[in-house]
Order: sequence, then C-alpha cells, then structure tokens
Amino acid sequence: MGVFTYETEFTSVIPAPRLFKAFILDGDNLIPKIAPQAIKCTEIIEGDGGVGTIKKVTFGEGSQYGYVKQRINGIDKDNFTYSYSMIEGDTLSDKLEKITYETKLIASPNGGSVIKTTSHYHAKGDVEIKEEHIKAGKEKASGLFKLLEAYLVANPDAYN
Repeated sequence: MGVFTYETEFTSVIPAPRLFKAFILDGDNLIPKIAPQAIKCTEIIEGDGGVGTIKKVTFGEGSQYGYVKQRINGIDKDNFTYSYSMIEGDTLSDKLEKITYETKLIASPNGGSVIKTTSHYHAKGDVEIKEEHIKAGKEKASGLFKLLEAYLVANPDAYN
C-alpha cells in the first residue's frame, strides 16, 4: 500500500477562531444550509462528536457521489487543528483504503487566517494516485470553502 501526500495552503479574510467555529465545529450544520447541492446532510453514526466519532456525509443532488463515512482522529479547539479520515464510501472507489486530512488554521497578520491542509491518500495494493485526480477534488472543496467564507462575510455577527 502506497501513500500519496498532498499539501495545500490558502488564505481567508475570516479570523482563525471564527472560521474554526463555523467550518470545523459547526460545518456539519452550516454547509448543508449554504450548499445543499454539495452536501445534503451529515449524521453521527457512532460517538459524541469528539475523537473516534464516525459520521456519515450524504452528498447533494449536484454531486457525482452518494456518501462517505468519516472518523474524527483529532480536534484541538485551542490550536485550531482538526484531523479526520474518510473510511468508507464511493469517493474511495476501489483504489483507496482511506484518505486522512489534517487541517490547521493560523492567524495571519492582516486579521484573517491561513488554512493549511495535508491529505494522505492510502492506496490499495500498488495503485498509483495521480496528482490531477487530487487537484480536481481540491478545486471542488475550495469552491465549497469560498461559499462558506462568503456567508461569513455577509453575516458578520455569525460565529463570533
């Protein structure tokens, strides 16, 4: 089994504490409200929302996928870090064992934040993961993030 690692970094005008509250702590509720075409709903299958929790994310009508199950690996509200693994679902296809994501939000000097994400794609057998496939998924995630950021800009009192 090979592991392909992909790192991304982008900036936001939203301060790290506010972004963490909206995107990480309440994303399961907020994202289906502002982007139902992407994510229909998220439900906890097992756990209390903390480390070890298993969640099922059902994608919206506009998605080519049906669902994915995620396991929360770590959450640090003080340092704005979050990690989880996709452990089941049609996004993994027959090529991936799992995908693990690590996200860190860092305060930027201009009052916004820097979002750093590291993704680890765990391939089944000797399957080769191509970077262009990963970039396509990252572009969709980036579009979803931009919707969330626009919502926070338009609603300055939300998640303070």
